[in-house]
Amino acid sequence: MEILWFLLAMGLLLAAVGPYLRRKRGGLRLVAPGSPDAADPADYGFALQEELDIRVPGPDHDLMDALDNVRRTGQWQAASQLLAGTPKEDEVRWQRVQAFAGSAALELAREPGLGAQWLKAWRLEAPKDAGGAQVHAELLAQQMWRRPEGVSDADVRIIAEEARESCRTAALLAPGDPVPYIVELAVARMLHYLEAEYDALWAKILDRAPQHMGAHLAALNYWCAKWHGSREKADAFTHYAAARAPRGSLLAALPLFALYEHVPDVVLVRGFHQSAAVTRAVEGALYAVHSARPDDPMLAHVRHLLLLFLVGGERWAEAMDQVRHVDGYVGALPWSADPDPAASYAVYRALAVAGYEANGGSPATLPH
Repeated sequence: MEILWFLLAMGLLLAAVGPYLRRKRGGLRLVAPGSPDAADPADYGFALQEELDIRVPGPDHDLMDALDNVRRTGQWQAASQLLAGTPKEDEVRWQRVQAFAGSAALELAREPGLGAQWLKAWRLEAPKDAGGAQVHAELLAQQMWRRPEGVSDADVRIIAEEARESCRTAALLAPGDPVPYIVELAVARMLHYLEAEYDALWAKILDRAPQHMGAHLAALNYWCAKWHGSREKADAFTHYAAARAPRGSLLAALPLFALYEHVPDVVLVRGFHQSAAVTRAVEGALYAVHSARPDDPMLAHVRHLLLLFLVGGERWAEAMDQVRHVDGYVGALPWSADPDPAASYAVYRALAVAGYEANGGSPATLPH
């Protein structure tokens, strides 16, 4: 655990000094704030740290409008209409369900027992609405993982069991929709499904949406060493999916996510980012990004994680290319794993800018 504390301390330090980093003679040095040599993300038109949206990985204006409507009116109809108009096989449906559930979870955290009345009304007034059932199931899954202080293991298990039943109710209301089963993947980890049970659940998702990137990312957690698998099992899962992915699929980027999940113990090894394993995973993710549809809703997820590895590998121009595509939104790994996603992202953005400028880049040379 010492390495994690060290990385946390370094992150806090870089958050304070990141905007003033400059590369010189092979290393990074500090320059005074306001110096003409200081790397300033604002010069590129990037969003201020306090303006970064931590709710989503990239822009979804219809979702933002619906969330604002629900928050302003306390009514559920806008959320229901948006999900009803979102195709069940579309990746963005899963993201929208997560966003509505996350909004409800935040309300409940601020006002326990009083928040998210709109979701309660949604379930009572429209019990057969598939969207409402999915959001409710995802809310329970998120509450299961948040685990407020003082909540016992027994209480968490009760929430997990309720979440599983809600997933199954949601599945009955929307035959062919993979989302209820994707929600259950998180529940399965908490309830310690055996591999055979997990495989059966995963088969239901593959029957409905075999190329679903969000589902693969959710499933990956089970196979990681920190849960019920190992680094080898996680690698096998992601490399198998990547090898079978058709051109244009972001599944080719999956091995990078498996690598990220197992990075902490080796991240400080000299040359790590130039190792064959990292290089292959990064190149696979870059290939996926370049061949994917520009409007693929999962594209931002891959770009966010690429930014982390490209900065580590001092591939400044490629890192800046990711920043210019995702800036303004930080609701994705690796930033969402940090207590302050905006600050975590801002550190790496500042480092990308500093490295880019130290190697001759400028706002004028960055493509738009």
